Amino acid sequence: MSERLLPHDHGQTMEKELHNLPSVGNFQILSEIFKQLGDGSRLRIFWLLCHCEECVVNLSAIVGMSSPAVSHHLKLLRSAGLIVNRREGKEVYYTAANTQQAQLLHHMIEHLMELACPSKESL
Repeated sequence: MSERLLPHDHGQTMEKELHNLPSVGNFQILSEIFKQLGDGSRLRIFWLLCHCEECVVNLSAIVGMSSPAVSHHLKLLRSAGLIVNRREGKEVYYTAANTQQAQLLHHMIEHLMELACPSKESL
């Protein structure tokens, strides 16, 4: 890639860094992931599944939502690749995906909770 020159020279070295600029598509992928975590209930369900494997009925009881509502959130999290499921007989169990992406998001959530919600009782 040839070096781009910016219209205004402000004495910064941004031109040298432009070759590292991720594509618009890369940012779109990240935007879709953040959309999945943009809902407080979905974020809470994802956080729970980072700590355990659970079925829809139990998740519903834990978060105080109907099973169809939890199932909707699980579908979105699964489509984003953040959670996985397995079937055992008639029961389906969900847990966080064992991917670097899911692990990083989990750690990010935990660190942000410490900053924004310093009281552990709020978890």
